[in-house]
Parts: sequence; C-alpha cells; structure tokens
Amino acid sequence: MKAAAFRGRTWTLTDAAGRLIEDIDTDQIFHNAHLHITDPAQMGPLALGNLEGWKDFPQKAKPGDIVVAGRNFGAGSSRQQAVDCFIALGIAAVVAPSFSAIYFRNAVNSALPVVRASGLERAVEAGLLTSGDELEIDLLGGTGQVAGRDVTLSIEPMASVPLEIFRAGGLFAYGRHEKKAGDR
Repeated sequence: MKAAAFRGRTWTLTDAAGRLIEDIDTDQIFHNAHLHITDPAQMGPLALGNLEGWKDFPQKAKPGDIVVAGRNFGAGSSRQQAVDCFIALGIAAVVAPSFSAIYFRNAVNSALPVVRASGLERAVEAGLLTSGDELEIDLLGGTGQVAGRDVTLSIEPMASVPLEIFRAGGLFAYGRHEKKAGDR
C-alpha cells in the first residue's frame, strides 16, 4: 500500500518571467505525433516534449520527483498518455492550483496523485518554491511543506475514494480489492 505522505524534488514549470505556466494541455505534455506508442515505459522520454523550455525534462527527472505547474493543468483532450508519461518517469505527484476534469480523473484512476494547492503562484513568484526544492506532501493532512524553508502550502486533502484508488495502485487494482472484499 502506498503512503499518503511523501517527499520529492520539485520541477516548477515556469515561463521566462518566472511565472507558473498555465493551461498546459495534453498535447504539450505528450505530443500527438507520438500517439502510436502504446508501451507506457516508452512514453517517459517524451514527457513535456512539446512544452517550450521543458523539452529536456525527461533526461533530468528522477523517480520520486514532483511536477509543479500553473492553473488548468492537463487541459485539452482525454489523452491517457499525458498521465502515463509521468508514471513511466516515476513522478510522485503533480501539484497545481487546478486541473482539467478529465486529466484529474485519468490521473486518479492511474494512481498518480494530482494535488490542488492554493497560493502556489505566490510562493513560486516570490522565489519560495523553485525547481530543485524538496517538497513534503501530506495527502491526508492537506499540507505541503518546502523543506528547509518556512513555507507551507495549503493543499486540498485527497478524498477517501481517490485515496483508496491511489493506495491500491490504480482503479483496476482497487476494483479487484473491492471485489475480493465483497466476496467474503
């Protein structure tokens, strides 16, 4: 079972002015030119390949890292590859003020924590949260703490069913577990 609290190195997806990039769509996360790829393990090296300034992200990212982005992350299509490419890289979570509804549901069903954080833009613009910082996230307690700094982010605690799906390892694993529990 996955832990509801974890810590990882951040990648703050900012523009040249140092502001979080908003409305990152699924085509920027995983370009439609690669939709022929069906093996999720091959999707990782293509993550953010269509997002200006972030094309080298897959070469730098490490398992356990956390992606921090602006509002409406995952806008656009219902492209599952835009979730799977982060899972293939071992990304621990995506943190943003808001997510598109379809991206949010795809991520939850795939056990990729998508964490809504208020005040995120202010923290990034003030230089209180930058790429490379360590961020501790508590999915139950609703906090995100920047390690070594007196910076606490207010995050939306994960609801009970998404948390159970996450802990089970995804919707299918959760369904198998629920079915076994119901067979008793």
